[in-house]
Amino acid sequence: MGTFIQYINYFVALLFVVCYSYQFFYIAVAFLKKPVRFKRAEQTKRYAFMLAARNEQAVIGNLIDSIKQQTYPAELIDIYVCADNCTDNTAKVAREAGATVFERFNKEQVGKGYALDFLFSKIHELSGDSYYDGYFIFDADNLLDKRYVAEMNKAMCAGHRIVTSYRNSKNFDTNWISSGYALWFLREAKHLNNVRMMLGTSCAVSGTGFLVSSEVIRENGGWKFFLLTEDIEFSIHSVINNEKIAYCNAAKYYDEQPTRFKDSWNQRSRWAKGYIQVFQKYGKDLLRGLFGPNGFSCFDMTMAIMPAVILTTFSVFVNVVTMILALCTGGWGALAAIIWSCLEAMRNSILMLFFVGLLICISEWKEIRCAGWKKLMFCFTFPLFMSTYIPIAITTLFRKVEWKQIKHEDVKSISDMNKRK
Repeated sequence: MGTFIQYINYFVALLFVVCYSYQFFYIAVAFLKKPVRFKRAEQTKRYAFMLAARNEQAVIGNLIDSIKQQTYPAELIDIYVCADNCTDNTAKVAREAGATVFERFNKEQVGKGYALDFLFSKIHELSGDSYYDGYFIFDADNLLDKRYVAEMNKAMCAGHRIVTSYRNSKNFDTNWISSGYALWFLREAKHLNNVRMMLGTSCAVSGTGFLVSSEVIRENGGWKFFLLTEDIEFSIHSVINNEKIAYCNAAKYYDEQPTRFKDSWNQRSRWAKGYIQVFQKYGKDLLRGLFGPNGFSCFDMTMAIMPAVILTTFSVFVNVVTMILALCTGGWGALAAIIWSCLEAMRNSILMLFFVGLLICISEWKEIRCAGWKKLMFCFTFPLFMSTYIPIAITTLFRKVEWKQIKHEDVKSISDMNKRK
């Protein structure tokens, strides 16, 4: 039995390598090549910022201020807020900061996707569906670098209809949870989307910090993505319809990460359940797309949402079952072999995750707003953060998950973020 489980664990490890080895190639490319830079834009387009907010009175004013501090012509930027099921002063704060605010109260259709669709419908009623050339999607806790819009405008003028950007964090140094998120999102920006852009394949949007052309919104009939991970749903819908999402490395913004484990558990449970929902809805189309013009992008998106969950769940299930059988049958030798095999797999995973975290930290050292010793310390806690995905993913398979608000409390301004530590 002990030998059997060792072979199973080796087989699972081999499948992980087969599925995700290309992402280690991505890391090498990120270190060896310079990011794509867009030429100076020949025109200035008109944009609307779309902010879906629920009880965000503490932070939304700072986001709007950072939008108003853009180097881009202010007369070509409008800011719209959907105060979604708010019970605080989000709407009042946003109006006083200079945004156009629509309040929405709907306890049945809950989630960012519904709020965005509501906001698009309101804007189209006011200005039509072609007044704006594009729409920026942001969360209320974000902050924008002052050249953000100017850089994204270059990408859109280069012909890209969907563009995502460089995601940094406001509160990297708070604790092991916020730093774990921050490293993961820096990896997504620099070692995934950045390299995808270099190689000419499609990137993926990640919840916030992206630009969508008005053409795409018209073609989709608004924002019709209502699953628990509406960003992944939108990305995959775009890819299977042969749309390539671009990435602008020079456009930078900051995001607030959860700091409490309960909030992190709820959020990542929603993500895990959302991945399952997306695969159930788009899995067949993704697999068919493997043989189409966006074949590699379909493969890449499939790897992002499904195999890791399946392989991890399978491995945990098999190891637990064999341990129970060994205990019931008195096979102490087999039990020792199983435990040793599990420890060996854990050690390899921890070393790999530490290595990945360290590489991210090294490559983005100057961008991380944090003391140097903390940057290195949080590389050691990164494997712990990632390992907590295992119980999250497994429990998500057996329970209902709903959207739950995460309270944002970090009131840094963009001026605060520009002060390097």
